[in-house]
Amino acid sequence: MDEPEKLLISGNTDANFAKEVQKLHRLTVYSRWLFVGFLWLTIVPWCLWSLREEIALWQQYFTWVAVRYGLFFHPFATLGLAFCIGMTVAVLVWQSRNIIFGLPQQDQERLENQVFRIRQQGPSHPLWKWICQ
Repeated sequence: MDEPEKLLISGNTDANFAKEVQKLHRLTVYSRWLFVGFLWLTIVPWCLWSLREEIALWQQYFTWVAVRYGLFFHPFATLGLAFCIGMTVAVLVWQSRNIIFGLPQQDQERLENQVFRIRQQGPSHPLWKWICQ
């Protein structure tokens, strides 16, 4: 990207442009949480079903050894649960960082560049309806 385009993107004071960047950021937040919700609705039930016998044992005699044993001998269920928990924590940390410290400059520039590309492509871009209208 040459220098005038970069100045146009980062130095843009257009109120509509700022609103479009905010819409894109909001859409990014919603899509991340939608993905996490999809994971919890699809992967977690399968993992819990795979662990149903161990869960019954844990309800009768709960020990950390029983939990470790159950998770160790069901690696796919363990990986599925770990992936869902990890994605949830990652999105929580990402959104908390953005709320507490504000959006980092690198992320702000990425969003501005993406809005600029959406504007350049026009109505044929899949996000045009969501961002520019």
